[in-house]
Amino acid sequence: MLDDPDVASALAGLEERQVISRIWSGDHTVWKPDPTEIADRLGWLTVTDFMRDKAPMLEAFAQEVWDAGYKHLVLLGMGGSSLGPEVLRHTFSGASGYPVLIVLDSTVPAWVQSVAEAIDPAQTLFLVSSKSGSTTEPNMFYAYFRSLVEQAVGPEAAGRHFIAVTDPGSSLAKLGEEQGFRRVFLNLTDLGGRYSVLSYFGLVPAAVFGLDVVKLIDQADQMRGKTQPGVAAHDNPGAWLGAVMGALSQKGRDKLILVTSPAISSFGLWVEQLIAESTGKEGLGIIPVAGEPMLSPKHYGDDRLFVYLRLEGDDNAENDEAINEIEVSGQPVVRLELRDIYDVGAEFFRWEMATAVAGSILGINPFDQPNVQAAKDMTESVLGQFESSGKLPAMEDSASISKLLEMAVPGDYLVIMAYVLQTPEVDLALDALRRRVTERYGIATTMGYGPRFLHSTGQLHKGGPKSGLFLQITAEHTQDLDIPGAQFTFGVLADSQALGDLQALRASGRRSVRVDVGSNLDQGICKMAEDVASM
Repeated sequence: MLDDPDVASALAGLEERQVISRIWSGDHTVWKPDPTEIADRLGWLTVTDFMRDKAPMLEAFAQEVWDAGYKHLVLLGMGGSSLGPEVLRHTFSGASGYPVLIVLDSTVPAWVQSVAEAIDPAQTLFLVSSKSGSTTEPNMFYAYFRSLVEQAVGPEAAGRHFIAVTDPGSSLAKLGEEQGFRRVFLNLTDLGGRYSVLSYFGLVPAAVFGLDVVKLIDQADQMRGKTQPGVAAHDNPGAWLGAVMGALSQKGRDKLILVTSPAISSFGLWVEQLIAESTGKEGLGIIPVAGEPMLSPKHYGDDRLFVYLRLEGDDNAENDEAINEIEVSGQPVVRLELRDIYDVGAEFFRWEMATAVAGSILGINPFDQPNVQAAKDMTESVLGQFESSGKLPAMEDSASISKLLEMAVPGDYLVIMAYVLQTPEVDLALDALRRRVTERYGIATTMGYGPRFLHSTGQLHKGGPKSGLFLQITAEHTQDLDIPGAQFTFGVLADSQALGDLQALRASGRRSVRVDVGSNLDQGICKMAEDVASM
């Protein structure tokens, strides 16, 4: 266990203030005097009780979908409604004969087209997932795929190919009723999106593609039992991790480097949103770093905390060796052991509690997202200009990564925001770029595909510490797709989101550049990596 005097002091402070008991009792003053967006956001503490009662219904619905013969389940969502299911999709293979899960959370037209090409609309069930029901991206996805389904099976039968997860009374709930959805699942309202993975938002898709949802709930409940008020803070897995995160962040180690066993590598997608959107505000923030290539300890500064999620029985030799070297070098390392792949259910709860505790230590509200709206407003403004003039505002000329990195100082980190189609080749090119940056400049790197990250790490980008260097990567749309009923295409929407995000970053005083890589995505990114190596 990590032995640090600042962590010990933080744990003592949690005991003295009775933080865990107060969290469980719903005391908003653990975080802020004002209960707004706190008192109505604590349902994650008890959501598994509700979902355990609903598990038989979910199992019966999964059987209904099986009997209907669907080959794919396509989840149309963004942020909290999509990242948890994306982790489950990567972590679990699903059961034989159940629909294959595909998660769509990008407006880049090539990405939307790749999903359309992977499925037969007549044999696909679509899950429209949105807490508010008014999120732009899922609504545009629905318009597009509803049209494809109507062409395949006819307007009257099309509604049966759609289900929804949303809050009661939302516009999506009303839409589902009006347009004949197979089922509308009404979620508990006292849950924020990033704390909703153990609710309908995560467990409906989990059940439909064949996971044992009761076992997932059981694992979460085992962890929940270990975080109860009667457990001392130093023995409480959530409180202890939260104390480590909060205390080390306050002493300058605000880059949380998540290292995982290969089978659970996608877990970082969910953790990134949870930590970034919860703590990145008021000029503060813990910066989650997931998927960063492992390097020699000599390249790492004193702003890092390493957390190693190790799944027993996985291919851990490479990570074990790297983590041992990092620990020997003097870097702080936390090791969390998973005995079974279903232990990700326990980790969901552990990290939720830890993030809430870290928020208390930092003195911020971990349940609001005050800066997310900025990029949305900028995007709406850009789309408004397009709708009135028929063209987007001019994008600034493509810059160079060297212009950005020459501003780097110790404690900074590079944020790569890629508004492009994800492919294995692009993933490898971005890994190479991240490696070169850390080798050359000794700074941490994060990477997200746009516009997915706008609903994830975007809050941290605008509201967190001003230590980020923001590299926006855009590319030529070699194809575009019309959106039924909209005055713009997916290409226009994606470009508007990129432009709006850049404007919001600049308005927040963030150091940022845009680099356009044209039509050769991986080659253009590899060229940037070569340029960094030669600086």
